[in-house]
Amino acid sequence: MKNKLQLIGLGTAALGRPQYINLRQEEEKAFELEIFKAHGTSILEEAYAQGIRYFDTAPSYGMAEQLLLDWVTEKRYQDVEIATKWGYTYVANFDPEATVHEVKEHSLDKLNEQWQQSQKLHPFLSGYQIHSATFESGIFEHVDALDRLWELKNKNGLLIGLTSSGANQKEIIEKAIEFERDGRPLFDLFQVTYNVLDQSLFDIIRALTGLNKRVVVKEALANGRIFPNLNLPHYADLYRELSHLAEKYKVGIDAIALRFCMDSITPFVVLSGASDKMHISDNLKANDFTLSEKEVALLKTFNIPPKQYWQERSQLAWN
Repeated sequence: MKNKLQLIGLGTAALGRPQYINLRQEEEKAFELEIFKAHGTSILEEAYAQGIRYFDTAPSYGMAEQLLLDWVTEKRYQDVEIATKWGYTYVANFDPEATVHEVKEHSLDKLNEQWQQSQKLHPFLSGYQIHSATFESGIFEHVDALDRLWELKNKNGLLIGLTSSGANQKEIIEKAIEFERDGRPLFDLFQVTYNVLDQSLFDIIRALTGLNKRVVVKEALANGRIFPNLNLPHYADLYRELSHLAEKYKVGIDAIALRFCMDSITPFVVLSGASDKMHISDNLKANDFTLSEKEVALLKTFNIPPKQYWQERSQLAWN
C-alpha cells in the first residue's frame, strides 16, 4: 500500500536531457554534461529522501534511464519502482541547439533494441510502456511488436502499458482496452495527459480505474501553462483562481494543479517533472491538503477542447 508521498512520482525527462517541451520563464543556464549528470543524480536522491518511490523514464530522455540504473544499482533501495518506455530514440546528443530531439519508431526491431538496455533495470522495473502510442505510428498494426510485449509481460512479470498524447487520447485508450492475447488483456498501465486544461479523459479514467488498470498522470502542470503568463491572457481567470487557492492553502500553484489531478480522479500516481530540489519540495506540498468538492468543480470549468489544448502545446518550444 502506498503511503501518501507515493501519490506523487517523478518523471525524469528534465533530468536526462537539456531540452524538453515546456513553457520556461526563468533564464536558461549554460549546459555542461558532467555537471548536468551530477545534478540529475542529486535530484533522484533528494526525491527519494522526500518520499518519492515511483520513477518514470525513457530512452528518449537522454541519459535519464542510465542515470536511474546507475543510481538504483548503487543504492539498492528495495522500495523503488521504475517504469520505462520504448519507441522514441534520442538524437539530439545533448546539444541545446539541436533542431531534432527524438525520433519515433514503433517497430519490433526498435522494441528489441531498446529492451536490451531497459531490462537492466530489473528488479526495480515494474512497467514497460509504448511511448506515445498513436494511430499514426501504426502501433496496433505492428502485431509482431505487440506479441513481443505479451511475451515480455509473461516472462518478466511486467505491467505492459502505453503513454497517450494528442487530441485522440480517448480513442487510443479505447482501442488498447480491447486488445487481448490468449483471452487476457495486454495492457495494464495507462500513462495519460490530464490536467486543469485538458480533462477530456475524465470518464475513461474512471472506466480504467473500474477495470483495475493503473493510471499514471503526466503533464499535470500542462507544460508550464498553469503558471501566470502575460503571453496567455486567455487564461487570466484561471490564473486568478489558481493564485487564490495557492494563497488559501499556503502552497504554490504547482501544488494546486497536482492536487486537482489527485482529487478529481483517482490515479495510481501523478508525476512531478521537478528538476531541482526546491521544486520537489513545492510539488510534494500537494500531499498536505485536499481541495473541496466545490473547488474541484470550479477548476473543472477551465477545461478546454482537446484540439485547442494540443494545438497550443504544439507551439511550445524545446527549451
